[in-house]
Amino acid sequence: MATLTIPPVLTTPRDDAIQLYRAFKGLGCDTAAVINILGHRNAAQRNLIQQEYRLMYSADLSKRLSSELSGNVKRAVLLWLHDPATRDATIVRQALSGDVIDLKAATEVLCSRTSTQIQQLKQIYYAIFGVLVENDIEFRASGDHKKLLLAYVRASRYEGPEVDRFMVEKDAKALYKAGEKRLGTDEKTFISIFSERSRAHMAAVSHAYHDIYGNSLEKAVKKETSGYFEHGLLTILRSAENPGKYFAKVLHKAMKGLGTNDTTLIRVIVTRAEIDMQYIKAEYRKKYGKTLNDAVYSETSGHYRTFLLSLLGLNH
Repeated sequence: MATLTIPPVLTTPRDDAIQLYRAFKGLGCDTAAVINILGHRNAAQRNLIQQEYRLMYSADLSKRLSSELSGNVKRAVLLWLHDPATRDATIVRQALSGDVIDLKAATEVLCSRTSTQIQQLKQIYYAIFGVLVENDIEFRASGDHKKLLLAYVRASRYEGPEVDRFMVEKDAKALYKAGEKRLGTDEKTFISIFSERSRAHMAAVSHAYHDIYGNSLEKAVKKETSGYFEHGLLTILRSAENPGKYFAKVLHKAMKGLGTNDTTLIRVIVTRAEIDMQYIKAEYRKKYGKTLNDAVYSETSGHYRTFLLSLLGLNH
């Protein structure tokens, strides 16, 4: 469930392009006008606006925005301009080959996406950057974390709701044997089960694990693994059980304590606004006793705040 609000009576993409062009004219940019348009258009509409802009002004809208905006609002708007798959590919590429390598961000995006989303990401990644995402993973990640990411992006997982009860129990027992039952950890078993099974299956395995051993699979993962490898396994598990709750936690962490992790804040709000932000907001309120909008409001300011709040929709 998306939170993006689109006006009931829409202007044409051509009119939007004209309004944006006007916002750039004169001294300084009319950022409020830019946000008012782009913060209320879905992926298909944003794509049409970019096409119109190119046709009318023989210029690239994202390049113009890049020169007109600055700081966090610039980062957020430029990321928002993309369609979801291109955006994911861009985030992963920046995380694996930018000035600052951010393995946590790359892991979060890759391990929280469905098989279909990853296939699209891989195609776009190669088309835009001329390199396979596997090559970048190979180059930047290491050890079991690298093995998990490579297995996860290569495997084709079923996306339906049905599960095989016998297989679920078998996997729960195999994970117990590979972890809590023995000295040391058989990482190979964790990697193959976590990377090859469907979300519904993983959620059922987690349930079965608790039923059989009286302990949560999440606790077992935390006990048996560490670092980026642990982060990857937990992302897969939590996205299978309750993605809304998972992303609510990521957002809360980004805003907790002194200073805000704006990179995370932008990444999660921009990538989930058109997918499941309603659920994330509900989970956030349930867990932290305040609305996500209020939290974002108190942690941000100016046009940056206005833009993020426009993606979050109504405050509830």
